[in-house]
Amino acid sequence: MEKVKNSVQELMELDKKYFLHPTSPIKQQQDQGPSFIFTEGKGVMLTDILGNTVIDGMSSLWNVNVGHGREELGKVAMEQMSKLAFSSCFATYSNEPAIRLAAKLAEIAPGNLNATFFTSGGSEANDTAYKLARHYWILKGQPNRKKIISRTKSYHGVAMGSTNATGLKPFREFTNAFDPDFCYADHFSSEDLRRVIEAEGPETIAAFIAEPVQGAGGLHVAPDDYFKEVKSICNEYGILLITDEVITGFGRTGKYFGIEHYGVVPDMMCFAKGITSGYAQLGGVMLSETIHQDYMELSTGTLLHGYTYSGHPMACAVALKNIELIEEEGLIANAEKMGAEMHKGFQWIEGERKIIGKVKGLGLMGGLELVKDRNTNEKFQNPVAPLVVTEAAKRGLICRSVVFDGQDTVVFAPPLIISKEEMAKMIDILHDAIAAVEAEVLQ
Repeated sequence: MEKVKNSVQELMELDKKYFLHPTSPIKQQQDQGPSFIFTEGKGVMLTDILGNTVIDGMSSLWNVNVGHGREELGKVAMEQMSKLAFSSCFATYSNEPAIRLAAKLAEIAPGNLNATFFTSGGSEANDTAYKLARHYWILKGQPNRKKIISRTKSYHGVAMGSTNATGLKPFREFTNAFDPDFCYADHFSSEDLRRVIEAEGPETIAAFIAEPVQGAGGLHVAPDDYFKEVKSICNEYGILLITDEVITGFGRTGKYFGIEHYGVVPDMMCFAKGITSGYAQLGGVMLSETIHQDYMELSTGTLLHGYTYSGHPMACAVALKNIELIEEEGLIANAEKMGAEMHKGFQWIEGERKIIGKVKGLGLMGGLELVKDRNTNEKFQNPVAPLVVTEAAKRGLICRSVVFDGQDTVVFAPPLIISKEEMAKMIDILHDAIAAVEAEVLQ
């Protein structure tokens, strides 16, 4: 045991000295070291270096859809790496896993989305969509169409273009990333989208991008008719509609892709995360058959956009196996079923505790808004969602807080394999964590 403690201390010191963590408080890391040093994952559970086990209520970063420790994915990765670990897809070079995956995506994607540009992740996917949209309008003889409209409370990644498209101001303020070619409409008002289009000038706008469910922005689910209205407005002004399915894709919402809940087919669709369940780095953008056809007919030179790992053979092989697992194990149906269980559990907590203002969610994406007074919707002076996250972690549950733009929400996205029993345990732990925080903040 002493040896383990020494090893942990060594790793904590090395972490503080050499590892600059993504999206983490630097001061907290330097004062306290890493919150967890995980060594193993199995199903919905993670185990740290001290042997503590916790329920992964966030699928790590909304992405471990098929759960941890899937040996099938490790085997496929090893087999592909042993045969062809990497080859470039520049200059029309190709490989079988990338070709097979592109064909599979065309089979499962909504409507006439049929051609895929591969990236390494979601931020790259969104940046790619903006560049492809702008290049599309150049090919169509309308080079002034370069502005991208997104929504307030949206999150589209942290590459420079993705950061500018993100409606959450703290992400843009982090690097003074304010590009005038990016603008924002109210997150659930189709009429505000029309207002922004008219104010900016329809002839200057390339595309509008939206998440079917806003995840990192606080678990905001669109009204039933929102995307049909948006699509109609985009068609009216000749603007491309891009959906960001980085979080909502591959079964997370109880359908293959979140936009399917709304009966709308976008012109482009970004994806990442769940396509490999986090077992390999992969993302991409799908184009409609119409856009793809225009590209083929109008493009006469080289498509001057590409990443070293676009169409990575091993990542694509893992993605194909991951999709096979999702389908064979009925995980999309399970996400719908367990999502209903999660929502029911959240409603029970709402009835038991005073500080729950609103229960939100779709499929296995869920959130609880926290308020000081639910009758008046008065918020706490300082957000309490981070306190709930801390208390839940002490009790064996990982979740996440969203406090940007005046929000105070705890969010969840457990693996799609979660069972009814595991969900019940998650709900019990969450209730106890909220009860502890409630007793502290309502003294």
